[in-house]
Amino acid sequence: MVDKPAGWTSHDVVGKMRRLAGERSIGHLGTLDPMATGVLPLLVGNATRLARFFTSNEKRYDAVVRLGVTTDSYDRDGEVTSTAQPPAIGREELNAALDRFRGTFLQMPPPVSAKKIGGARAYQLARQKIAFELKPVEVMVYSLELCEFDGTCARLLVDCGGGTYIRSIAHDLGQALGCGAILESLRRTSSGGFCESESRGMEALQELAASGEMQQAVIPAADLLPEFPNERVDAITEGQIRQGRDFRVNPFRVRASTPYVKAVGENGELVAIGQEKLPNVYHPILVLSS
Repeated sequence: MVDKPAGWTSHDVVGKMRRLAGERSIGHLGTLDPMATGVLPLLVGNATRLARFFTSNEKRYDAVVRLGVTTDSYDRDGEVTSTAQPPAIGREELNAALDRFRGTFLQMPPPVSAKKIGGARAYQLARQKIAFELKPVEVMVYSLELCEFDGTCARLLVDCGGGTYIRSIAHDLGQALGCGAILESLRRTSSGGFCESESRGMEALQELAASGEMQQAVIPAADLLPEFPNERVDAITEGQIRQGRDFRVNPFRVRASTPYVKAVGENGELVAIGQEKLPNVYHPILVLSS
């Protein structure tokens, strides 16, 4: 887990980690804008094949929104497009204005975003001055707490589903207030069950790599996806699983109708993900190389 520094793209982090870990196969679970910091989960080696099972898209952000300015990217890194005097409103009025961004609603993605338009990223088209049209997307904000407000800057804690743009919340809030607004800062404190207390900064990761202890920063594949029960298998069963054969699980360890289990070998390493086929019988739908 990486605590992404400001100014780095998610791709920059992946490239750096490939060099530090000496592993080409690395991917991230959800991008962060260059301006943003915080939790960026990475899958390394065989574990990259587990990406499709990470279905929890819940994210938590600590954001600061600045009123009275707009930019072409909806954040402080963009080019300023307008300025205005923030309205003389108090905390209660601002909190009421934020109600429209709580729950389920349609949100227009920022023009400078990773949304794909005909195979190209929106930010690529924007840089090339190519006209394109974005469509609103339904998003879910589970909670939005106004923590601080000084008349110009508001600090928000946001729990939301995947695909939610905090930049768009900032921009749309500014439009609703008639003064414009941008995202001044953003930190992701959790992503899909991974939290900042488990993340390491780039300097710490470089030190581990230099001392040959990078493995300390890697969560074993068998410990990922904790919602899938672990089923220990012996060497004979492991060999059968690697041949694509079904395997039985202990009914006292795996509850009936559990959709997926993790087959874990005698050495404690993840062998496969099994999908329920019959009660207490699972079929390996993903087998990791030995």
